[in-house]
Amino acid sequence: MRIIHTGDWHLGKTLEGFSRIGEQKMFLDELCDICEEKKIDILIVAGDVYDNSNPSAEAEKLFYSYLKKLSQNGKRAIVIISGNHDSHTRLTSSSPLAEEFCIIMEGTPKTIINSGNYGDFKINRTFFGGFEIEKNGERAVFVTMPYPSEKSVNEIISESIEEVDFRKSYSDKIKEIFKYREKEFFDDTINIVVGHFFISGGSSSDSERTIQLGGSYAVDGNIFPEKTQYVAMGHLHRPQRIKTNVEHSYYAGSPIQYSKSEIGYSKSVFFAELHPAENPVVEKIYLKNYKPIEIWKSESIEDALTLCEKKKDENCFVFFEIKSDRVFLQSEIKEIRSLKKDIVEIHTILYEKDKEKYYYQSYDKSISEQFKEFYKDVKGVFPKDELTDLFLDIIGNDGEE
Repeated sequence: MRIIHTGDWHLGKTLEGFSRIGEQKMFLDELCDICEEKKIDILIVAGDVYDNSNPSAEAEKLFYSYLKKLSQNGKRAIVIISGNHDSHTRLTSSSPLAEEFCIIMEGTPKTIINSGNYGDFKINRTFFGGFEIEKNGERAVFVTMPYPSEKSVNEIISESIEEVDFRKSYSDKIKEIFKYREKEFFDDTINIVVGHFFISGGSSSDSERTIQLGGSYAVDGNIFPEKTQYVAMGHLHRPQRIKTNVEHSYYAGSPIQYSKSEIGYSKSVFFAELHPAENPVVEKIYLKNYKPIEIWKSESIEDALTLCEKKKDENCFVFFEIKSDRVFLQSEIKEIRSLKKDIVEIHTILYEKDKEKYYYQSYDKSISEQFKEFYKDVKGVFPKDELTDLFLDIIGNDGEE
């Protein structure tokens, strides 16, 4: 079977208020082309389909419209697991309709899907967090681990595995669950693990929120079932091969740059051709950079204006660093932004003449704007005006500085 491994789409994510829907659509168009060119049988989406648990209607529309296109009305299977940013109940609510198109969604490590016919495929057997799928006599077994919260891990341990010490670490518990599922893999099946969690040694970026990235939630790499041929991971935004007990273990990474920490490497998806009891053939397929994030630096306000005039038509997001011996006028900031529309941040490095002293100042958003965006990032919705006013009263700020 021929698979494409991707993940961490984060549909609906913004860059400091700038929409990324246009770039996400371009990625999905390119993904459709890749699947056609490589004659893909199964597409794997390893979690974080959305950027938060309450995605916008625009993000959901984008997701569902491309699912149907990618599945080719059931000729291609799509395996999707939820990530820590997804609401697993919301993500999988359409499963009864999606089955017709062979779109398989697993929301929690305890998920058991229905067996039967899925488009041109057949689900022969199912189990907690996994299933065996067949097409044209080829059988593939998927063992899945959607984002495993501490609660969900303990529930599986208590219900499925006897005499387990609950004082074991998070990593040991995850390993115990995979060990329990070893019996699902056979010598005459293609054996794939799909997961969304942090494996020790992985390289992260600023766009991955720090909650539960590492520390006690870091999982040792020596955890996967013995007969696993390919490990398809989501969670980290840098595409990378990760060291585990399975030779071919990969984080797909996010398909577009979601922070300036991601501008130093290319985005990609992974292609793999698998046969039972054989090493897979794996290829990294690089994606286009639909709208690059750039860091511009200028030695003065005059240089900054010249640079903006020169590059005003470039299709990119800009983080601007400008040196100056004085505070900028608002008219100057306004002029810079009028010349280059997609400036995300303007940071000024103030210095005293004849002294080696530098001060960092930001000409971005007001405190009230920053609070509103932070609240939406955490809660999925903007705060009510009275809540914003209360916050500003507490910190003693009118929100305009």
